[in-house]
Amino acid sequence: MPELPEVETIRRDLSRVIIGKTIAKLTIKNASSIKPTTTKQIKKDLLDATIIKTARRAKILILTLDTENHLLVHLKMTGQLIYQPSKVKKLVIGGHPQKGGLDNLPNKFTRAIFEFTDGSVLYFNDLRKFGWLRVATAGELEEIKLKHGPEPLAREFTLPYFETLLKRYSKRPIKALLLDQKLIAGLGNIYVDESLFLAKILPNKKAGLIRKPKAAKLFSAIIEVLKLAIKKKGTSSRNYRRADGGEGGMLKYLKVYGRAGRPCRVCATPIKKIKLAGRGTHFCPKCQK
Repeated sequence: MPELPEVETIRRDLSRVIIGKTIAKLTIKNASSIKPTTTKQIKKDLLDATIIKTARRAKILILTLDTENHLLVHLKMTGQLIYQPSKVKKLVIGGHPQKGGLDNLPNKFTRAIFEFTDGSVLYFNDLRKFGWLRVATAGELEEIKLKHGPEPLAREFTLPYFETLLKRYSKRPIKALLLDQKLIAGLGNIYVDESLFLAKILPNKKAGLIRKPKAAKLFSAIIEVLKLAIKKKGTSSRNYRRADGGEGGMLKYLKVYGRAGRPCRVCATPIKKIKLAGRGTHFCPKCQK
């Protein structure tokens, strides 16, 4: 699933091409992608609306409309946004790369089609149909935001707040705590593993056993890892490509994620992989304690 850096990269790249576009026609090809909204209602909410701003909350892409509504997009594991200009043939793509997914658009992966007044088109493709589209009022968007913890790169994410989480959820493995979107928004499997490696903390260590110096180190590591990932435009894997269709540049900077069995870049000990909090978890058994 695209995480905070990947969704932020998609947001920035799409902003260059969709702001100012007015929705002239909307085709919903898969009703489950817009549940609990109906096709009739979402068309009523979106037709003739103009996209005036893009934003992101956790892993949700937010397109603000001139009607004061917001179109929310969650790509989940296999969602993809494909922008097709009216004249220039180069596509602008972000999300999960799908074999044959760009052929003969729209195709079998297409769940929704947004046609703009200038002739350009935005396709929402999704291989496994887990991604979704929602229309939210300002009040509804605020409720969604409140269901997530602070953004790791926002002022609200402070060391005292982080230390409070460790005490309050002292019996939880630290990886499970970091993945909880109600506590910290946008962190996912890749960057949790990387942050824990940088802080030299085992992913299964109980949060309450992490002392203040280590907590401060982990707090800083989370911010450092995310900033680097955004700078490198995300980590390309089988689940993500940038909005220009290219690969993110973070892959070569990863220390543990996806490197099971390969030597640690610091001590040469083979990287281990276990299942923790329902996710494949990578760590160095020597560097991390």
